[in-house]
Amino acid sequence: MLRAAQRLAGLAGVARSAGWWWPYANVAILTDRPVELHRDNVGRLHAADTPALRYGDGFALHAWRGMPIPSELVHRLARLTHAEIAAERNAELRRVMLEHFGYERYLREAGARRLGSDACGVLWQLRFADDEPLTMVEVINSTPEPDGTSRIYWLRVPPTTRTPREGVAWTFGLTEQEYQPLVET
Repeated sequence: MLRAAQRLAGLAGVARSAGWWWPYANVAILTDRPVELHRDNVGRLHAADTPALRYGDGFALHAWRGMPIPSELVHRLARLTHAEIAAERNAELRRVMLEHFGYERYLREAGARRLGSDACGVLWQLRFADDEPLTMVEVINSTPEPDGTSRIYWLRVPPTTRTPREGVAWTFGLTEQEYQPLVET
């Protein structure tokens, strides 16, 4: 047992002091450890206003919930307008911009159309010239916060959704008819 541990001591030392590395039969490729590393709650590279990954030599990568984004976008996030978001041709970058900007604010400023409401919430839709419509259900948490207020959530649903109940049911993998909660928390 001690002998096996001794044989692995060199590899363990490399693992402690190097970043990514790839050992081959006669050569190994090693990288430095990053000097800055930011992740979200599920471990994806993520940072809103700084590189999510930065090395000592200046190389940096900006990312939003695991998706690499251009550094120039990071500098624009704080002052985005709904028009800039609508004009973004890349759907993934538009999603990042929307998440940072806030769905409620975006739908309000961009003039989303209220499609209907029921006991589950309010259904909103905003059309784009070059992409499927942004369709969301505005729901109010049935469990009050400690201060007595109720938090509002926005659920993105398929653009074919016709009612808030259908949209909420879809988030649980159910049809509108199947969605019959006994207790809401």
